[in-house]
Amino acid sequence: MVSIAQATVELSRIAESPTVATLSRAFAQAGYELALVGGSVRDALLGREVTDLDFATNARPDKTREILQTITSNTLDLGVRFGTIAAKVKGEMVEITTYRAEIYRSTSRKPEVTYSDAIENDLVRRDFTVNALALMLPEKKLVDVAGGVEHLLAGVLDTPDTPEKSFTDDPLRMMRAARFAAQLGFTPVPRVITAMRELSARLEIISAERIRDELVKTLASDDPVSGVRLLVETGLCGRFLPELTALVKAQDDQNRHKDVYEHSLTVLAQAIELENARRAAGVAANPDVVLRLAALLHDIGKPATRKFEQGAVTFHNHDLVGARLAKKRLRSLRFDNDMINQVTRLIELHMRFFGYNEGVWSDSAVRRYVRDAQDQLEQLHILTRADVTTKDRRKAVRLARAYDDLERRIEVLAEQEELAAVRPELNGEQIMQILGIKPGRTVGAAYKFLLDLRLDEGELGQEEATRRLLEWYQKF
Repeated sequence: MVSIAQATVELSRIAESPTVATLSRAFAQAGYELALVGGSVRDALLGREVTDLDFATNARPDKTREILQTITSNTLDLGVRFGTIAAKVKGEMVEITTYRAEIYRSTSRKPEVTYSDAIENDLVRRDFTVNALALMLPEKKLVDVAGGVEHLLAGVLDTPDTPEKSFTDDPLRMMRAARFAAQLGFTPVPRVITAMRELSARLEIISAERIRDELVKTLASDDPVSGVRLLVETGLCGRFLPELTALVKAQDDQNRHKDVYEHSLTVLAQAIELENARRAAGVAANPDVVLRLAALLHDIGKPATRKFEQGAVTFHNHDLVGARLAKKRLRSLRFDNDMINQVTRLIELHMRFFGYNEGVWSDSAVRRYVRDAQDQLEQLHILTRADVTTKDRRKAVRLARAYDDLERRIEVLAEQEELAAVRPELNGEQIMQILGIKPGRTVGAAYKFLLDLRLDEGELGQEEATRRLLEWYQKF
């Protein structure tokens, strides 16, 4: 956290910015209160970049819209049912919400909203004390109803009211505790952790989409491992991602194999380190949630495939089983199909390299590795390297050198053949013309045959490809 003097300067700068100054004047002239609230005040006090401007007012939504229309023609009623009007003011999108006191009924996924006339009533119903802060405008008065500044200094998470009431009102706040632990490095106080454990079943009334969004925000943070630990240890994870919790329950009390849960968290942390190195080199921009999901879930197939045979432990096909489990779970969390396919492809391929370490691959095997990774080759590189968590230094060095060698071979083949764009010598139209057939499954089978031929033998030329295609078709 920055010094009080620095925080005061930053809050004043925000309050005097064109957008905020315009809004505060408009609401003051109309006779209503306006306050900058929540994360923007918290981040300013922490010295973090303030990216979102959220406001609260005692004006009801219709009046808020009326006031906004005096300063902008661009207003949006997307959150009006919850008392929120959005607008673009001086080039910035802002949200203004009427002071409120919302509660969840025991069987409802959506809050019932009631309005309030006092900022203190609005703040005390917020999720955590560090977010229950408001800067009143235009007077720049800081309102702290529950010791939020003190908790910012101490780096702890607590609720303005009792955590039981807070989490009953909005169960998603329990997941936000994990997100803030990951984003801000804060530690929930014991009563918050206890309430999370006792009320974890309450999460079942929250929609899959909201749970998904909160999980994504946690994974996109600087240190998602701490947030994931909190979700697992409180039982929340078992409500929406039981396959991860199963890794804890399936530990081997005779130590015949490594702790798969701890290994998964280590892989996640190591993948982020490699991802950050790419970002520092200007290769990547945003946190790679696909990669992070794959790292976290890459071994969820192990509990179902674990076997003890003559004192040894095997997990045959855990990559394929894990990919199927991940697809089913991510669908239930309403991830889009493209993201699901990307995550499951990485999980399915994450063991492929270890065959390379055991024996030299042919050029065709290297081509297949690249083809199967599609446009996720760089992510697969990172996941595979991050998956090495052995404490045996010599083994770790051997695996790293083997993967270095694989990457070099990929680069050489790519230069020779434009590997990323490998295609058969004949396209679909040519296949139909040569074979005298119409569109259908045979065309697809012929295309796959030619592609496999291209991967196995390299460039053949159209004449040879045509001859081989005709031979294949005679036996088809």
